[in-house]
Amino acid sequence: MKKSIILSAFVLGAFTANAQSVVEGTKFADNWSVGVNAGAITPLTHSAFFKSMRPAFGVGFSKQLTPIFGLGFQGMGYINTTQSKTAFDASDVSILGKVNLMNLFASYTGEPRVFEMEAMVGMGWLHNYVNGDGDRNSWSTRLGLNFNFNLGESKAWTLGIKPAIVYDMQGTYPETKSRFNANNAGFEVTAGLTYHFKTSNGTHHFAKVKVYDQMEIDGLNSSINALRSEVNNKEGEISSANQRINGLQEELEVCRTKVVPVETVVKNTRVPESIVTFRQGKSSVDASQLPNVERVASYMKKYPESKVVIKGYASPEGSVEVNARIAAARAEAVKTILVNKYKINASRITAEGQGVGDMFTEPDWNRVSICTIEE
Repeated sequence: MKKSIILSAFVLGAFTANAQSVVEGTKFADNWSVGVNAGAITPLTHSAFFKSMRPAFGVGFSKQLTPIFGLGFQGMGYINTTQSKTAFDASDVSILGKVNLMNLFASYTGEPRVFEMEAMVGMGWLHNYVNGDGDRNSWSTRLGLNFNFNLGESKAWTLGIKPAIVYDMQGTYPETKSRFNANNAGFEVTAGLTYHFKTSNGTHHFAKVKVYDQMEIDGLNSSINALRSEVNNKEGEISSANQRINGLQEELEVCRTKVVPVETVVKNTRVPESIVTFRQGKSSVDASQLPNVERVASYMKKYPESKVVIKGYASPEGSVEVNARIAAARAEAVKTILVNKYKINASRITAEGQGVGDMFTEPDWNRVSICTIEE
């Protein structure tokens, strides 16, 4: 018996050491839990199974040593349902050992599974309450399975169904010559709710981590130092590139805000031609160009029989399809202002997109709409 205990302790220690090398959250204060149980117990033999059932309830504390092995302390009480004056038939205080069969055979995945099964064995002190003097004390063993359902995203709560066989290890031992005698045993089934306290890793359970050997760590440190050296060497180039970027951004902003000179072409003494310029890639009329549109509107109001042809153009950047669309949109933008703001009848206005313009030597100046009055 002594050799078996020593061997079991050795195996448990080996599993514990292995678990500490691959999981975190193994401090003494980690992986504690508290739970409550409620159910019933009935004699295993010589009694009606359901008729002889008595309510059972209890509380327990547990410490999970590794994802596979755990230890616990549990107290159970069994309520008297006979004519005896005692409120309880018996109480049982046990130390429990638990083995997570899912993690034992399928390995630990880094967090508890939704459903897990534990094998449980325990030894404790059994106290039988007698109606009168002379309560009887004995020692007990407990063998069972725990069917656990881990609840919630953090797996902080566990709902368990816990069938077990509880043996009175003294009972009628001299007569039976066997301490594990079914005549001195009861079948217990309880349901329990357990809360797992948060561990030092921020979760309610062990967290799986990758283990590196020293050679891997040295290799990673060497790579990091090499990358740091490259970054330091590139700092000057990055600073120079940032300066060039800032200069280009300033030049781009100047181009965007550059105003193209407006020229009015007069066919005769009364018929003007106005040019409305646009920003690159834009078809909306800037406020600075509204006077050119108003010049056309004023003329058309003064001469109600006059009409205007608006031709939109684009600069050569971009594809043919994009330039055609932008040119048409620029012509329509001027027409929309004439109709909506200056109330010029749309039937007097013709808006046409002409694609890429080549009227001016500067490509940027060709982003225009040219308004020509017709009488």
